[in-house]
Amino acid sequence: GVFASVELEHAPTSRQTVELHFLSLVLGDITQKGYEKKRAKLLAPYVPQTQDIHTEAVQAALAKHKEQKMALPMPTKRRSTFVQSPADACTPPDTSSASEDEGSLRRQAALSAALHQSLQNAESWINRSIQGSSTSSSASSTLSHGEGKGTSGSLADVFANTRIENFSVPPDVTATTSSSSARPAAIDLPPSGIVKGMHKGSNRSSLMDTADGVPVSSRVSTKIQQLLNTLKRPKRPPLKEFFVDDFEEIVEVPQPDPNQPKPEGRQMTPVKGEPLGVVCNWPPALEAALQRWGTTQAKCPCLTALDVTGKPVYTLTYGKLWSRSLKLAYTLLNKLGTKNEPVLKPGDRVALVYPNNDPVMFMVAFYGCLLAEVIPVPIEVPLTRKDAGGQQIGFLLGSCGIALALTTEVCLKGLPKTQNGEIVQFKGWPRLKWVVTDSKYLSKSPKDWQPNISAAGTEPAYIEYKTSKEGSVMGVTVSRIAMLSHCQALSQACNYSEGETIVNVLDFKKDAGLWHGILTNVMNKLHTISVPYSVMKTCPLSWVQRVHAHKAKVALVKCRDLHWAMMAHRDQRDVSLSSLRMLIVTDGANPWSVSSCDAFLSLFQSHGLKPEAICPCATSPEAMTIAIRRPGVPGAPLPGRAILSMNGLSFGVIRVNTEDKNSALTVQDVGHVMPGGMMCIVKPDGPPQLCKTDEIGEICVSSRAGGMMYYGLAGVTKNTFEVIPVNSAGSPVGDVPFVRSGLLGFVGPGSLVFVVGKMDGLLTVSGRRHNADDIVATGLAVESIKTVYRGRIAVFSVSVFYDERIVVVAEQRPDASEEDSFQWMSRVLQAIDSIHQVGVYCLALVPANTLPKTPLGGIHISQTKQHFLEGSLHPCNILMCPHTCVTNLPKPRQKQPGVGPASVMVGNLVAGKRIAQASGRDLGQIEDNDLVKKHQFLTEVLQWRAQATPDHPLFLLLNAKGTTVCTATCLQLHKKAERIASVLCDKGHLNAGDNVVLLYPPGIELITAFYGCLYAGCIPVTVRPPHAQSLTATLPTVRMIVEVSKAACILTTQTLMRLLKSREAAAAVDVKTWPTIIDTDDLPRKRLSQIYKPPTPEMLAYLDFSVSTTGMLTGVKMSHAAVSGLCRAIKLQCELYSSRQIAICLDPYCGLGFVLWCLCSVYSGHQSILIPPMELESNLFLWLSTVSQYKIRDTFCSYSVMELCTKGLGNQARGINLSCVRTCVVVAEERPRVSLTHSFSKLFKDIGLSSRAVSTTFGSRVNVAICLQGTSGPDPTTVYVDLKSLRHDRVRLVERGAPQSLLLSESGKILPGVKVVIVNPETKGPLGDSHLGEIWVNSPHTASGYYTIYDNETLQADHFNTRLSFGDAAQTLWARTGYLGFVRRTELTAASGEVVFILSLDETLELRGLRYHPIDIETSVSRTHRSIAECAVFTWTNLLVVVVELCGCEQEALDLVPLVTNVVLEEHYLIVGVVVVVDPGVIPINSRGEKQRMHLRDSFLADQLDPIYVAYNM
Repeated sequence: GVFASVELEHAPTSRQTVELHFLSLVLGDITQKGYEKKRAKLLAPYVPQTQDIHTEAVQAALAKHKEQKMALPMPTKRRSTFVQSPADACTPPDTSSASEDEGSLRRQAALSAALHQSLQNAESWINRSIQGSSTSSSASSTLSHGEGKGTSGSLADVFANTRIENFSVPPDVTATTSSSSARPAAIDLPPSGIVKGMHKGSNRSSLMDTADGVPVSSRVSTKIQQLLNTLKRPKRPPLKEFFVDDFEEIVEVPQPDPNQPKPEGRQMTPVKGEPLGVVCNWPPALEAALQRWGTTQAKCPCLTALDVTGKPVYTLTYGKLWSRSLKLAYTLLNKLGTKNEPVLKPGDRVALVYPNNDPVMFMVAFYGCLLAEVIPVPIEVPLTRKDAGGQQIGFLLGSCGIALALTTEVCLKGLPKTQNGEIVQFKGWPRLKWVVTDSKYLSKSPKDWQPNISAAGTEPAYIEYKTSKEGSVMGVTVSRIAMLSHCQALSQACNYSEGETIVNVLDFKKDAGLWHGILTNVMNKLHTISVPYSVMKTCPLSWVQRVHAHKAKVALVKCRDLHWAMMAHRDQRDVSLSSLRMLIVTDGANPWSVSSCDAFLSLFQSHGLKPEAICPCATSPEAMTIAIRRPGVPGAPLPGRAILSMNGLSFGVIRVNTEDKNSALTVQDVGHVMPGGMMCIVKPDGPPQLCKTDEIGEICVSSRAGGMMYYGLAGVTKNTFEVIPVNSAGSPVGDVPFVRSGLLGFVGPGSLVFVVGKMDGLLTVSGRRHNADDIVATGLAVESIKTVYRGRIAVFSVSVFYDERIVVVAEQRPDASEEDSFQWMSRVLQAIDSIHQVGVYCLALVPANTLPKTPLGGIHISQTKQHFLEGSLHPCNILMCPHTCVTNLPKPRQKQPGVGPASVMVGNLVAGKRIAQASGRDLGQIEDNDLVKKHQFLTEVLQWRAQATPDHPLFLLLNAKGTTVCTATCLQLHKKAERIASVLCDKGHLNAGDNVVLLYPPGIELITAFYGCLYAGCIPVTVRPPHAQSLTATLPTVRMIVEVSKAACILTTQTLMRLLKSREAAAAVDVKTWPTIIDTDDLPRKRLSQIYKPPTPEMLAYLDFSVSTTGMLTGVKMSHAAVSGLCRAIKLQCELYSSRQIAICLDPYCGLGFVLWCLCSVYSGHQSILIPPMELESNLFLWLSTVSQYKIRDTFCSYSVMELCTKGLGNQARGINLSCVRTCVVVAEERPRVSLTHSFSKLFKDIGLSSRAVSTTFGSRVNVAICLQGTSGPDPTTVYVDLKSLRHDRVRLVERGAPQSLLLSESGKILPGVKVVIVNPETKGPLGDSHLGEIWVNSPHTASGYYTIYDNETLQADHFNTRLSFGDAAQTLWARTGYLGFVRRTELTAASGEVVFILSLDETLELRGLRYHPIDIETSVSRTHRSIAECAVFTWTNLLVVVVELCGCEQEALDLVPLVTNVVLEEHYLIVGVVVVVDPGVIPINSRGEKQRMHLRDSFLADQLDPIYVAYNM
């Protein structure tokens, strides 16, 4: 036979069971006896445990992966995190409070030795799954673009091509921040590694260039390397020749597999059940049956209740049931209100709130309502104000118009109360009046009062609640005739006879527990023994003992109860189940029930259980009982099994499994259609088209017994309860309405009904259908006992990026180790991938007892899903596999080689596109006063002002209280500068052209020292002073600038001089090698012999050093001509003259901030009010109150100042009036932060700030001021651009509110004399105006070059004096800014007609062949969860790394991982590679308020972040 080839070391691969229906199909010609022997031999190692088909399959699947060895990177977690909550005290023997639907999911088998052996390296599957499995055909296309090494390379290979200079490793920033959670003062970190202008020419994709100086043996890096090894690079398809804006395909639509199975059968015909027998003594209504037995058989037992230990405690007789129900009906109708105004009228709805261990009170209340003709709505007892799903129950009560709730005295006492003893108002519930129904409170009905018992009709009898997949609760209304017909059909199908005893373990409030144990019970005068859930938890065998003790004929159970009984059966040797003629397994529709039934039978057959007594049935709230297996004749052959191909099932087709035994699903039938019913199978989605005979669809039933509607929901009702099936042409078949049952299945040979899953558990991924229960079962079959609780696994799908993604959530045992959990998780992924051929998007483990539960202990799936999506699940372990399961990403873009710049140009001209260029007003046409002609140099202007207007104040410096602490008039400034110059010559022995570092806090001393240097012919370099509290972080930057600028001397204050030479400083740098340090606090009164005059305007005036956001330290040279040109352009643009006042709240160390603080006032003669930004920390109002007090028209600030005011002031700005402000300019070298400027304008609108006032500037290293909003120009403009086009370097304007749009604001108006052109950085050819390109600038005030250690000539030429490759006859010399941007024409700017929009620096990420801007990804991420304080992204070897600062509690850390992954996938079509969760303040931010992403990246790679959690997405 076939079995001969099965090798034992591969754990048994058979999934067949002894009763093999399709035996011949699967096994060829092996005889039954041969098969039995073979099977016994195979199963020999596991004899004590009955091995179960499912576990075998999983073991075999896992054993397959034995060959490859492959390590998956484990997440990094901070040890302190996640205190496990203690486990539930009382749990049944398998130590889980298992869910209701879960018994079926039991897998008893222990893992075989083979499995243990094969799983030492459980992770190997990733490798295989990416090479082989269908789900991963285009896995991880993120990793397709770029230079990282192949899959084999270790870190060393990556570093082989990287220059590792022996410069210092970046200092450990975290040291300064770990103690306090607040963000430390903004710090400019020293650059990591080499000082040069720009790294690696024009390759700005930040791939590996800045990893210089990182130690090679880094923990993080090896993990990422592991991750890279698991993610194989797919081949990239070529892109279309030209990118078409409008028809960009976003999503790869998965093409249907040509080999996928398709249904081939004919269209099914509806299947009829046997006719409903006409029995003469069936009552006309169920209430009539109660009346009959209550009056004629009053002593007969009706219902026995058990106490906590499982002993019978009370038996309700038919007489008592009748008399009490009568009393209750009378009380409800007559005693609650007054005679004229009764509280209840027939037809009103009433809530029944009874605990699960009190069936007697419930039954009396239920029949009392029926007799009073009010409609009972049984619900669960609410335990807390906010139960899982409680709000939806409230919605049901509200929509049913319920004002009255019946309950017991004991239950009422137990409900949660407020302080003054009233019952709390449950969340979402209407106001209820509570009525206690204990006998002593009921009034006896008068002799002449009789309830009205009419023949059953279509009026509602009761409402059963059901929870939908989304979590909403609906009420299924059952009519009196349906209730009666259903009881008749059940009586006939189960062959009930009067006086039989049945044991009911189910919830008696709904479903089969209610139908058999409360309703059919009374119809047939049965005696029900009710075993509550609470008893089962303490004594799992109690139902078996009840069957034994009462010689019960029928037992109603779920698979869970079978499982619990098996676990506990050792306690009871002498129970007998021989009396049972029917063991009704009510969740027999669950595909995994077959293994529970088999196992139970094999264990209890020796206790007298007859094989034919096992009767699975299928039920649903809407269609009630759909099918039930009739009790068999002893010795008759048992019904068949269907062994179906999982692959076929996922396409909705029935195929007998022949190929791989592991991917088979064995299902048992649930018997035949109910008597009097008719069944058909329709397609699950779309119109109700009848399925073919070999197709899986939704089971629909038509009979008198079924729900009639969802109460109050007419629309949904029509689609569920009034379905007329149609044929393939779409025309109706017959006119009988069917009810959709919510179950998926088919009708097999002999009209047997097979169910393969529920509609609610249907997960449709990439067009294939999977069943949540199947996936749960596969997860449980992986040896899980040490890691998770069996009954507490939730599987659902979330919609991310145009497809459903599977999420698995399980509760982790408190004693499970990190390694165990991770091992289990990787094995589960592997098993699901292998058996179901589907990838799991996210697998999360949460601490014990934290998942929301349903009243009977199951997991509340929809609530769990909601927690997951809103980030409140708080997992303690998480594994995401987006690389494996997201297969519908658009193809990566490849740059087209071969199209030269000239042909692009011609193409643009042919297409009628303008070349993107712009310019400010022409300087030549604007005549300035004599100043320009007379004085070429700033020093001359200052001398001239000192003579002409000696007492005109140029500068005012304010302190935190707003008091002027220092002023400088023209003469004072001149005098002080002279004294400093003489000190430089005398003390410093400096020569003209020497560089001098100025180390001053923001203030006037800095300005005087600057002009002192100019007077002495030295070249000043302004440097931010070190921070006394964080010397180790800030001093190395100072040190580096001093070294790089080859400074001959340092000018500073006495305090700072002491700091530079202090012991603390010595710990950070070598203090012995400082150049001469001169303090300028006490200056000798000495005249300067003569003031130095530079020989030519091209001579250098000063050096401007700055650390860029990428961590590069760059110094640029500013000549005297550039300085004058710059001051003149600003003067013209802002209309500055000596009677004006401006307020400046900026850092004065580099760029435009320095120019405005130190230079402009001297040139234009206006008065500058100086506000050091650090003073705002102690007085937030300082800047705005100064503006208001001095009635300032023009003010300049930085984004960090604006953010402080926006976040800190709120609406407390009393007494401040900003109506005087004409322009408020934010000075920055980054993309305008539109949301911040908008919220600032909105916040201060009420105190007079004009909405048009706020604008931004744009400058770069090569030219510190390119754009600046002037006073007379038009208002700043904003545009919306399409993000998708932007990734292709195209600019497409869209309307506000368009999907995937980005709001951009212009960066001010171009300064006079400045010309701008947009250039393709690769070809250096000009671009059309719908393109994004590098901004090149030409102006008189461009810097004259980089100041670097080794003057790199090629770099200088490339960045400062470069020409367009064609199309520019004038051969203009341009400087490259390194920023990307585009130019837009506007109608408003009369003079020039263009504005510049800038997007980003060289920090753009190149992923999948597209260009991404970090800030856009960060904006999306910051929106996803309230606990994300700040976020930064960077790439490392083509992995996108997202770092988020968590400002909540550490339990929330892992909630962020799926949310971050989802949002980046949804909005940017990128798969996140690594999510790093850190403390607030870890992301370094420089003094200008810009994120230092490259520093962050270096710290991450050097493992210096001390992250709370690092998740590596698979």
